[in-house]
This record gives sequence, structure tokens and C-alpha cells, in this order.
Amino acid sequence: MTKLDFESRMPEELRVNVSHVVSYLVKRIRSYVLDYAACESAIIGLSGGVDSALVAFLSAKALGANRTRLFLLPSRTTSKSDIEDAKSMAASLQIPSSNVKTIQIDSHVEELAKATRTGCHDRLGVGNIKARTRMILLHSFAHQRNGLVIGTGDKSEITIGYFTKFGDGGVDLLPIGDLYKSQVRQISCRVNLPRRIYEKPPSPALWKGQTAEGELGMNYFLLDQILFRRFDLWLDEESISKQLRIPIQKVRKVIQQVKVTQHKRCPAEIFKVSFRSHGSDLRYPREWS
Repeated sequence: MTKLDFESRMPEELRVNVSHVVSYLVKRIRSYVLDYAACESAIIGLSGGVDSALVAFLSAKALGANRTRLFLLPSRTTSKSDIEDAKSMAASLQIPSSNVKTIQIDSHVEELAKATRTGCHDRLGVGNIKARTRMILLHSFAHQRNGLVIGTGDKSEITIGYFTKFGDGGVDLLPIGDLYKSQVRQISCRVNLPRRIYEKPPSPALWKGQTAEGELGMNYFLLDQILFRRFDLWLDEESISKQLRIPIQKVRKVIQQVKVTQHKRCPAEIFKVSFRSHGSDLRYPREWS
């Protein structure tokens, strides 16, 4: 499949100006990590998927290969091809071998599963432990190396809550968090990331055979068109159903998924008992000085 073939599948309304977006994100990563946070490096969990590949690319472009540290944290449910793709991506970015580390997480996960009495048949429970184990490791490395944990979540997954709270959601910065998965793929295609990475079926790989689109019940091209129409254009459910020529139940299922995962996108709820409490009462600019 050529680049032209791939981009012809992109919904027109979701296409972005790749050079402008890449330039902006590179500048923001550099400014946020080095100036605002006064840190020295980016700490990234590299999975072999398109999101982490693009974030690694942007970080290396923003901070340089020497300030970009990549961590491969596979488990026994991680495919061999994902590990190979992650290593290949690190090599293509010319990240020094001293900045690329692989740690098998199974022993840590098994200990935590045992301590919490999470049975091996509880796929979601074990999967959450895997995601949170990875984040513990990444934040430990960030502490040791004066770095920030750079998240790899995209707008599609953040909006529908398709991430583990305090796992892959527990990061310091989400540079591609305002790009839908379709847009991440478009950019990855245009900046010449490996085709096998941006065209592979996305999967958290928390258990064997898991695919994101299988769990969602639709492909990302359709999901992104629904999300864009509802939350960017503010169209109602019926209008979205008619425009996309899909059953309204599909639209409602996506919107319901957004509603029930709102807690994942918010800080912990604080019950107000004083005159001024943290939350909407006490908001400071992020770059307060």
C-alpha cells in the first residue's frame, strides 16, 4: 500500500497540515521539558505501536537523541514483532544504546497479582497491573535521570477512556493528546515512520489476541469521525448517524463510553466543605511564575 493509498482512506475533515503540527509539537515539547519543567530528558515507554513511535520521533526531534530515553517494557503477551518494531524504531532515531533499556515486567506483575489476589483469569485486572507496573518503572527512571514521563495517548483513546487510570494515563505530558488516531497515522505516514508500525492493528497487548478495534467494535476511521462530529462540531446523535450512514446505536455507544469514563480524565473529586477548595476554586496557570 502506498502513501497515497493510505491517505485516500483518511476522512477529509480529519486531515491536518503535517509540517505545521510537527513543528508546533516539537517546539512545545522542547519548551515544556527544558524551560518550564527544567528537566533534562524525555522518558518514553516504547511499545512498537504507532503512538509511541510518533512520540519518540517528536521527542528526538525536539530534544535530540541524547536527551530521549526509551524503555521497552514487554510482558509475555507482547508480540515478538512489537518488540522488534520498537527496537528498530529506536535504532532509526539513532538513540544511543545507553538510552534504550528493555525490562521484562512479568515477575513484577506476578508478585503484585499475588499480593492483590488478582487471579490469572481476570484479564482486565492483570492488564491494569501491567499498565501500572510500567508507569511505576517509567517514573522511577524519570526521577533518576531528571526527566519527564512523556505519554503516548492520542485523542481517540483519551476521549473514550481507552487507557488505564494511573497506568498509561499517569504521565507528565501528552504531546499527541489532541490528535485523533487517524491523524497520528497520517503524520506518521508523512514523516516516514515504518509503514508496518502505522498500519498494524493497534493493541495495548495486555492479553493475547487483544486489539483495540476488536474491543471497540469499529475501526478508528469511523470512531474518529463520530468523535469529531460530536465533540468538535457538537452535532447531535441523529445528525451524526445520518451523515455517516450508520445506525444511531453505534453513535450512542461511543458517546456513552465517553460519559462513563469521564472520571479517568479528571483529577480526584474533592467534596467542598470550605470557602475555597482545590479544583475550580483554586486554578493557577500551568506556567505560573
